[in-house]
Amino acid sequence: MSDPCFRSIFKDDIFALIALKRSLGFKYGSETNMLRRIDMYFVESHLTVREISRALCEGWCRKRDHESSANHSSRISMMRVFCRYLNDIGVPAYMPPPNLASKAQKYDAHIYTAEELKRFFAAVDTSRSVPHECPYRSQIMPIFFRILYTSGMRVSELRLARVQDVNLDEGYIFVKGGKNQKDRIVPIHPSLSAKCRNLKESIHSNSSEDEFFFMQYPGRAMTLGCIYKNFRRYLEKAGIPHTGHGPRVHDFRHTYCVNLLLKWCKEGKDLMAYLPYMRTMLGHESFAETAYYLKLTVDAFPVIRRSLATSFPSVIDEVSFHGREYY
Repeated sequence: MSDPCFRSIFKDDIFALIALKRSLGFKYGSETNMLRRIDMYFVESHLTVREISRALCEGWCRKRDHESSANHSSRISMMRVFCRYLNDIGVPAYMPPPNLASKAQKYDAHIYTAEELKRFFAAVDTSRSVPHECPYRSQIMPIFFRILYTSGMRVSELRLARVQDVNLDEGYIFVKGGKNQKDRIVPIHPSLSAKCRNLKESIHSNSSEDEFFFMQYPGRAMTLGCIYKNFRRYLEKAGIPHTGHGPRVHDFRHTYCVNLLLKWCKEGKDLMAYLPYMRTMLGHESFAETAYYLKLTVDAFPVIRRSLATSFPSVIDEVSFHGREYY
């Protein structure tokens, strides 16, 4: 049976595609939202035949006024996936050609300086709780952002961690179903384990093991919007200017990686031996994702290039971003 949110002549096909992707291990969350938009486009186009013509496809792929390159590319990509699926099951569908969308401008990650981090965390420590909206903010935010920076975790991996995932006896967080459906164990600093223990005793005395550890309030995880709104407030208090494009919360992950690589290079570590550790810590699927941070590091600290050349003679010059964001 198809999802009631889908109403076009392709509703059963869309539902089947989502079911197939999820059976293969993909979460298919944002993609499902995009498919809902495509389904609505079909409805508004009064489509009565299970066929996607060139004109129909091009109508969807046409760039909207004031639309970002990233969103335009995402819309085309989702239509291409759906058309390929239709062709595979014998339904005629015109495939959007490659390179229709202009490449999104690459974002230059903001690497926080030691002074910026000091000011930022001083601002975080001034957090006040809002009883009816965010009753635990003053207790959660100082710990949340410190773990985010010192562990290299993705924002949603941390905000969606459950009580049962935070092992305070051994000092780690178990990430379930991260990007690429990878599970992994992320160590946390002993001082932060102690803070997490105090937090658990304070706000989780009656919580089940399935409760969100960094909950906004019982039964509700902190939303990305809540985290971002507070992040912008802390940036302002810390005197760190925001350009409209960055810094971003995700830049703590970039900063963690750069500082870790910088530390290893200064200590004379063999990166060939240590990079697999970083790959595991970050939950990367391929070396190409980890190599992204190698390039980011030499761009920020050219002196490190000499150290990297010993283990990876040419890999830095070969890394290509391709407009892709590694999370």
